[in-house]
Amino acid sequence: MADMALYLLDERGLPDLTMRHLATALGVQPSALYWHFPNKQALLAAVSERILAPVGEVTVENLSVPAAVLVVGARMHASLLAHRDASELVSSSLALGLVDSPVRLPLLTVGRAQGVPDTLSEVAAEAVMHFVVGFTFHEQQRLVADALGLLETDEISSGHDTFTDALTMIAQGLAASLDRHQGPPAPTGESQAP
Repeated sequence: MADMALYLLDERGLPDLTMRHLATALGVQPSALYWHFPNKQALLAAVSERILAPVGEVTVENLSVPAAVLVVGARMHASLLAHRDASELVSSSLALGLVDSPVRLPLLTVGRAQGVPDTLSEVAAEAVMHFVVGFTFHEQQRLVADALGLLETDEISSGHDTFTDALTMIAQGLAASLDRHQGPPAPTGESQAP
């Protein structure tokens, strides 16, 4: 059912992803859907999980935390762009606590392996998640406006470079925070006395 809902999302967009349209596409009565999903938000959460699944497939174990930010953030951006209205749908599911942040666990895992305090990894995960969802939402809104002929040609540009630059800035900010947290290097054991 969630796969068909994702197909309908891509074909019709979020406003037309209704229980009635899904039931029709599946050839069942709308009431039959409620055996599987107690309400529409639960269905949308299942679709959000499908959209975000590729983010959980990235390998970050041998990366620094800032490098992991770049990899996980880029994968989330690509996953959202792969589906029509995905950023709006995922944003709602995240805000309501119906799905977990897909960047939190990878950043916590790599951070813990490198002795990074969970608080820093948590802040990094929140920053990346909110940035990626918000950036992609604006990007997808511009694509819709362009499709409707509402934008001038020079207003349409690839946001890839801007996205990458901003995500890099987040990663660099995290690296600076890690440097401040770790403090100055420990003495080597040699006497520093004059």
